[in-house]
Amino acid sequence: MNIKSLLLGSAAALIAVSGARAADAVVVAEPEPAEYVKICDVYGAGYFYIPGTETCLRIGGYVRYDIGVGDAGSLDGVNHVPDRQDGSAHSTYYKNTRFTLKTWTGQETELGTLKTYTETRFNYGNSSGDYLDQRDSNTSRDDWQGRNKSLSLRFAYIQLGGLRVGKDDTAFDTFIGYAGNVIQDTLVPYGGQESNVVQYYFDAGNGFSGLVSLEEGAGKTGTIDSYVPHVVGGLKYKADWGALTGVVAYDSNYEEVAGKVRLDVNVTKELSLFVMGGYGSDNNLTDTTNFVNAKGRGFYKQWGGNWAVWGGGTYKFNAKTSFNAQVSYDDWKNLGIAANIAYTVVPGFVVTAEVDYLNAGKFDDVDFNNWTKANKKSSVGGILRFQRSF
Repeated sequence: MNIKSLLLGSAAALIAVSGARAADAVVVAEPEPAEYVKICDVYGAGYFYIPGTETCLRIGGYVRYDIGVGDAGSLDGVNHVPDRQDGSAHSTYYKNTRFTLKTWTGQETELGTLKTYTETRFNYGNSSGDYLDQRDSNTSRDDWQGRNKSLSLRFAYIQLGGLRVGKDDTAFDTFIGYAGNVIQDTLVPYGGQESNVVQYYFDAGNGFSGLVSLEEGAGKTGTIDSYVPHVVGGLKYKADWGALTGVVAYDSNYEEVAGKVRLDVNVTKELSLFVMGGYGSDNNLTDTTNFVNAKGRGFYKQWGGNWAVWGGGTYKFNAKTSFNAQVSYDDWKNLGIAANIAYTVVPGFVVTAEVDYLNAGKFDDVDFNNWTKANKKSSVGGILRFQRSF
């Protein structure tokens, strides 16, 4: 056998073995294309399509840290805390950390836009107030101590077109607006907040809109005690210069009526102002023979006496810094003043420093209804807030 024959034989053997192995080779399947999240820009920034659906979802929220000092009546202070060693009374900080998770959904249907909104809040810290009463019978005597305070479902509603059902703030507040861009905006309160609602919003065009809301209310005096709901109605005219809004509410528990009218004015691009007045009947709210004595404050007419007024505004120094103020006064001669500076450190992170003052007009009177838990006639406090929104 010569060398040529040997090489030809070896090549043939190698070809045969390779052919046999090729017949047994495993074919790897091509991977299926990945289904990436699809951006939804129909309802604004931050929405994306839930995979496999036509529903757009947005997730957001904020983390907030508050630290307050001063008098309890300003809602910023923690007073008469017992010393851990000798039991003497002194003041300490009010502190609260909150994590809020928000979700929004939207989907177009043959009956209009179907939306949902939820807001869940987690709070850790202590509670402002006066803790001089340390008797065992006082169930809130230890609320000055840090603790996991609350997990609350703040909002959770469904909206289809103009129909909204679920948990929301009362339309007595949401439709007309809250009382300014200050932290302590309820030194003189302007109406109840949380409630289960059935609402219908309508847009009449040319800047006119309105709503009707059937509400459950909340709390000892506010939650309805029969099948008759509280009723809120509102009308609004909105234009480039600002808005004019009115709301009226019927309290089915105490059979009283309250209303508010508000004027918002955009003076310049930097300055916006508002003034809001409220009036409510209170014959039944002040009746001390009631099974539940409301002491003059109902779910809607929470201010003292028949009337109250709130005013204030915002001035934007630049894109990062704004000044906010609110002044409030009611028939019981309660005077509230709040002012702050809000500074945007970086987009999404705002630091706010606020000073608050309350003069409790009827503090020395027998029928004084202590809304802010004031321990003296004039109270001063301050609060510093750090908030990261996302």
